[in-house]
Order: sequence, then C-alpha cells, then structure tokens
Amino acid sequence: MAVASIFMPPLAPPVMPDSFGPWDRPGPLEPASVAAEFGLSLIQLAETAGLSPQALHRTDRAHSQKTQSRLREVLEIVIRATDWAGGPGRALAWYRAQPIPAFGGRTAESLVKEGRASAVRDYLDQIALGGFA
Repeated sequence: MAVASIFMPPLAPPVMPDSFGPWDRPGPLEPASVAAEFGLSLIQLAETAGLSPQALHRTDRAHSQKTQSRLREVLEIVIRATDWAGGPGRALAWYRAQPIPAFGGRTAESLVKEGRASAVRDYLDQIALGGFA
C-alpha cells in the first residue's frame, strides 16, 4: 500500500471493532496494556496522550479520572481511524503525525493535548459521512 493511501478517508462510516485490544473490558484502562498493544513504552504513551510519565507509572494517578479520560479520548480517535488508516499502528501514526488541514495543519495529537478531542471526533464523523478534509 502506498504511503499516501493510508491517509485516505473512507467513503462510508467506519465500522467500529467489537473488540479492540486489552482495554475492551469494564474498569479502568491499564496503561501498560495499552502501551504494549501499540508497541510503545509508558513514556511514549504518556507523551502521545499529553500526560506526564508519572500519570501512567503510579497506579493511583493512572486510575484517576483525568488520566483515564485522556487515554479513552486517544483510543476512541485511533479506533475511529483504524479501518481507513489500514490498522491500529497506522491509525496511531496518523494521530501523531498527519497534519489536518481543517485545523490549520495541526495533528490530532496536538488537538487532544489541548483538550479538543471532541473537535477531532466531529472532524472524523464529518469525513466518515463523506465530507472533505
């Protein structure tokens, strides 16, 4: 698959997987499991989510509402992009590095770090429904 083609939006809404990794169960997300699923260290996962490394290393902070909410935002966006990106690894690469023209060339990662995950979700919904990037 050509590199440019991994960033093509779908023509139909993406189908969300019924099960997506070790975090698809009730209770708090375990940062080590999420990091392992993507081949990241905890430090890399913290950077990707805009969290401090201590937020993922200490159990009390890893299970805090702020940390859990941010991890779920990242995962929701990556899961939404998985089908058209060509898999979870490529969806994560898109999340971290692909500039989004509608947001002035900012990445999904930078927007989530600013607390604008809902804007990224809305953008992905628009693309899934046939809107333009």
